[in-house]
Amino acid sequence: MARSMLIFEHSRPGRSAAAQMPPACALPDDLPATLRRATPIGLPEVSEMDVVRHYTSLSQKNFSIDTNFYPLGSCTMKYNPRVCNSLAMLDGFLSRHPYAPESLSQGFLACMYELQEILADVTGMQGGVSLTPMAGAQGEFAGVAMIMAYHRHRNDLARTEIIVPDAAHGTNPATATMCGASVREIPTLADGDIDIEALRSVLGPNTAGIMLTNPSTIGVFERRIREIAHLVHAAGGLLYYDGANLNAILGKVRPGDMGFDAIHMNLHKTFSTPHGGGGPGAGAVGVSERLKPFLPIPIVEKIMLPASDRRGTEGVSLAARVPSSGPVGHLLPEGEGKVWYRYARKKDRPLSIGRLSAFAGNAGVLLRAYIYARLLGREGMRRVAEYATLNANYLAVELRKAGFTLAYPARRASHEFIVTVAPQKKTRRRHRAGLQQGAARPRHPCADQLFSAAGARVPADRADRDREQGHAGSVRCGHGASAGAGRGRPRGAEAGAAHHAGAPAG
Repeated sequence: MARSMLIFEHSRPGRSAAAQMPPACALPDDLPATLRRATPIGLPEVSEMDVVRHYTSLSQKNFSIDTNFYPLGSCTMKYNPRVCNSLAMLDGFLSRHPYAPESLSQGFLACMYELQEILADVTGMQGGVSLTPMAGAQGEFAGVAMIMAYHRHRNDLARTEIIVPDAAHGTNPATATMCGASVREIPTLADGDIDIEALRSVLGPNTAGIMLTNPSTIGVFERRIREIAHLVHAAGGLLYYDGANLNAILGKVRPGDMGFDAIHMNLHKTFSTPHGGGGPGAGAVGVSERLKPFLPIPIVEKIMLPASDRRGTEGVSLAARVPSSGPVGHLLPEGEGKVWYRYARKKDRPLSIGRLSAFAGNAGVLLRAYIYARLLGREGMRRVAEYATLNANYLAVELRKAGFTLAYPARRASHEFIVTVAPQKKTRRRHRAGLQQGAARPRHPCADQLFSAAGARVPADRADRDREQGHAGSVRCGHGASAGAGRGRPRGAEAGAAHHAGAPAG
């Protein structure tokens, strides 16, 4: 591929992006000599067209969610509907200061309250939801911190062990350690389920809880989850749900009904918010009733004010014009009072684990998630899970036809699955790095390089069937090529696959 010119190489003396060149002006006499430049700043002299064409050309070299999905296992980045972005950028939202008084924030607070209610209903978390965590990993931290705070409040100080399956995401044991707990690892059976006997052997008076993802990180649904929940609860522990794979069960089954006590939700994965470049993210947390007092603050509450209360009179004229079901604080019929949204703070919830972020989380991300949830509705959320599962299983079948071996062939995939490349390594000496480099040629990046359970993890969430066929064909081409075909790759991108060791998780 030809080398792209630098913007400085487009520079020509006297060229300008302005319609009319401003006249050269002398520096003010009172500007100190120490602040004066001895030589010009050295900016490129280019026209507007030069600038637009240069950066448009560079953008076309990027792999983006607008051109394809970006496979990173449970962290897969997908297309986000433009309407969510457009509505979240309405002036009333965009111009609102985080410290604006509640009287001028009723519309925004109403949206946040409704998002809390939607997420609590979707996950079955009867104790409520806090939106303040700003990433999945921070949501994990909040979940485990609440579990530890729960045991401390009960003076059950011996409970310092968090159980983590060996197939869990790496942030799970890291989070437990950050919360001051020790980690007890349990193995996964050959069929992908947790080893129940190993779980029984580590449960005891020191058990604080267990961290699980269901469907798991290897892409299968934990079939004995209710038995696991019963065993952990009987031992005095609590269950934490890593919501990275929520796409697979959205609207179908609720973690709260499985027996989980805490959950974090990656709104930047499941609820259609931008996820590129490491963020921004949102890791909302939900809890059962027993953990409700420990939720991080602030939390949006809805209260009733008497009709005589003058708070929010600035917005009364607007509120009176919107339907009572609309996402704006509104007046009830005269004499009955007024709905009011407010933040609950530390004085309202003294047992809270406290703040996890400045203000109240990533407001723009939360708004996009709220809009997406309202667009989908209950039926739409169920379709998300159905398509995610259908596409993953379709792609699994196609790759099996191409000669790949599934790591768990007897199990139905949820929203992702694992293929093993061991036969390919043996017969073609094509190491995994070579496969990843080859993936750059057909213009889709490799999956998470750090996943080591069985080979390469292949996600397939909400993409359509035609696009899935394209991905399967790309992998087939790489699989069927000769051993030397990978030399000199990548051929269709400026750089090879990125090293995700330093990429943020969650």
